Amino acid sequence: MDIGNPSFVGGFMFIYMIFMLGVFGISIYCFILFIKLARRGIKALDIYIDKNDI
Repeated sequence: MDIGNPSFVGGFMFIYMIFMLGVFGISIYCFILFIKLARRGIKALDIYIDKNDI
C-alpha cells in the first residue's frame, strides 16, 4: 500500500468528506437542541419571576 498512490489519497479524502459532513450535521442538530433548551429555560424563568413577583 503506497501512501503516495492517488487512488489511496482520493479514497481517504472521500471518507474524510463523509465524516466531516456527519460532524457538521451533528453540530447543527446540537445547536438546534441548544436553542430549544434556551427558549424553554427562558420561558421557565419568566414563569418563576411572574410567580414570585411581589
